Amino acid sequence: MPGNFQLSPDLLAEEVRQAAELGLGGVILFGIPDTKDGVGSDAMSGFGIIPQALRAAKEAAPELLLVTDVCFCEYTDHGHCGVVAEAGGRVDVDNDATLKMLGQQAVAHARAGADMVAPSGMMDGMVGAIRGRLDADGLSHVPVMSYAAKYASASYGPLREAAECSPQFGDRRSYQMDPAAAAGQAIREVELDLAEGADIVMVKPALPYLDIIRQLHDHFPGVPLAAYNVSGEFSMVEAAAARGWVDRKAVALEWLLSIRRAGASIILTYWAKDVARWM
Repeated sequence: MPGNFQLSPDLLAEEVRQAAELGLGGVILFGIPDTKDGVGSDAMSGFGIIPQALRAAKEAAPELLLVTDVCFCEYTDHGHCGVVAEAGGRVDVDNDATLKMLGQQAVAHARAGADMVAPSGMMDGMVGAIRGRLDADGLSHVPVMSYAAKYASASYGPLREAAECSPQFGDRRSYQMDPAAAAGQAIREVELDLAEGADIVMVKPALPYLDIIRQLHDHFPGVPLAAYNVSGEFSMVEAAAARGWVDRKAVALEWLLSIRRAGASIILTYWAKDVARWM
């Protein structure tokens, strides 16, 4: 992923200063700990990599919005989005056991300075568990941006490599959405997350699901809607542009405009700094 790197907290400080100077709306942080284990312990620690990064970022750019990814795939040695258990001869994520852990992770991030938390694991009940734990710990002011309609896409490969979070066995289709599912499933997922207290809902990936973005925009007027322009989308353009096949700037802007036109009010993209400079 050209231009994207794993950063230590001291190098992150310069990165967020640049983001603030460019006028970006915010940044989202993904953590890669020094050591991983079966339950992703670093994710729940107040001294983990994300709390360290948050404190460094807040000191460097106190006015910049800091969002944190709340999930376990980057922290577990098996690469799945929660604690795993065996049932009926099959190993899969234990949804209910993971919910408590997600609450702990969100609180650790909020106490360290996160302005918003973004649960991405598609666990059933994750928003309610996080919202309840934040409220119970006096952190009711911290909003939740839920990956409400996150598909089991083939377009996540570059980020999984960069964040060292590819599953070591199986896949994530048991808890992410089927790309072939009808739009009604996305509407139901969003309804559930909003009922549990989500402040913003997200569609991921963006480009193959512009129809979903539009239907959610129309079905939930007034609800802030985010879309994630994912690593595979970004990397395809970067690779083609490096070979002279496409105009990088023109394609990037065209794709991002299509996401905005479909109805997204917030776009997460690896081109954010480039777009700020171009505009």
